[in-house]
Amino acid sequence: MTAPTCRFCRAPLTRTFLDLGLQPLANSYLTPEQLAAGDEPVFPLHTRVCDRCFLVQADHDVPAEAIFDAGYAYFSSFSPGWVEHARLYAEAMTERFGLGPDSLVVEVASNDGYLLKHFLAKDIPVLGIEPTANTAEAARAVGVRTDVVFFNAETGANLAARGDRADLMAANNVLAHVPDLNAFVAGFPLVLKPQGVLTFEFPHLLNLIEKVQFDTIYHEHYSYLSLVAVEQVLNAHGLRPFDVELLPTHGGSLRLFCCHRASGHEETDALRALRATESAAGLDRIATYEGYAARVEAVRDSFLAFVRDARDDGKAIAAYGAAAKGNTFLNYCGVTRDDIVEAYDMNPAKQGRYLPGSHVPVRSPEAVRKTRPDYVLILPWNLKDEITTQLSFIADWGGRFVVASPETQVLQG
Repeated sequence: MTAPTCRFCRAPLTRTFLDLGLQPLANSYLTPEQLAAGDEPVFPLHTRVCDRCFLVQADHDVPAEAIFDAGYAYFSSFSPGWVEHARLYAEAMTERFGLGPDSLVVEVASNDGYLLKHFLAKDIPVLGIEPTANTAEAARAVGVRTDVVFFNAETGANLAARGDRADLMAANNVLAHVPDLNAFVAGFPLVLKPQGVLTFEFPHLLNLIEKVQFDTIYHEHYSYLSLVAVEQVLNAHGLRPFDVELLPTHGGSLRLFCCHRASGHEETDALRALRATESAAGLDRIATYEGYAARVEAVRDSFLAFVRDARDDGKAIAAYGAAAKGNTFLNYCGVTRDDIVEAYDMNPAKQGRYLPGSHVPVRSPEAVRKTRPDYVLILPWNLKDEITTQLSFIADWGGRFVVASPETQVLQG
């Protein structure tokens, strides 16, 4: 069997980073009819690291169209914290780059308009590029002009040809989601004005490794990104980074400011410092990526010990946040509805459905008061503070919160 090749540099991929076995698609929530039919596809969830460019990547061939389809269940606006993150971004970018009524802001993977609506409120023209029809329709409903299409070099050429050239382009948590990294990045220089700015946000690979955030690995994420790898991709397509901000989102992310290679934007000390941090951590040395699987197994074993103890004590465990990362975690641990009675999520598109793989039923958060679980497992651990505040009332019956990353901890309700 021929070894797969790197999504960026095409070198043979021979080195495993982490193998999570066969898993269903993490955002494919089952209807009662689908659950009854018992026909749930699973795919290998195997990640490798490229010996040449150090890009960590999934080696599966699940097409993006099978993941980001018309029934895609992730709507950004259901997280108040994420909407506020977007508002602050709009404020900062408008001020820093002097955006106004004659500017154009283009967001790639614009979802339900959660970000662009903040620019629109400032009378700054916007355009969203979004492949999932249901989220795009929600964006249009709040006035955000949106094209339903995957972004790539062809899309970029079409936008430029019709006059949509951007002063600011945003691509939040999408760079990891594209199977053809080169075709995707090649679209940006075609749309970006000569002195325009492009920002990428993505979870930082350094946190995935150091904090054992393996549950951020799922089929939607084709790549797991570091500055070491991303800078090589940008350079190959006539772009370069010039600044970076470290963000707390998604367990620790980078906001990378990019521009045309010939642009006048000057490189900052912050970017140089990040290069030094990654080098000190060994992200440019292959030995750093070895031994990760043993650390992941320790996290799994710690959580399963907690589940066994709770079951032996007759305690009920529920979960909050029907998040994709939670589905990776539960399915890797082999947890089912025998272990977790139900999950709660604010998104109506997920309520009444079942988590992929584990088949835990998803309920509205109002059901917490009726079920009164002894433990509430917070699956989107990056939203721990937001969730513990929302559900602080579980302390009324002695309920407590649980987080499982990077080790299982029981918190007070």
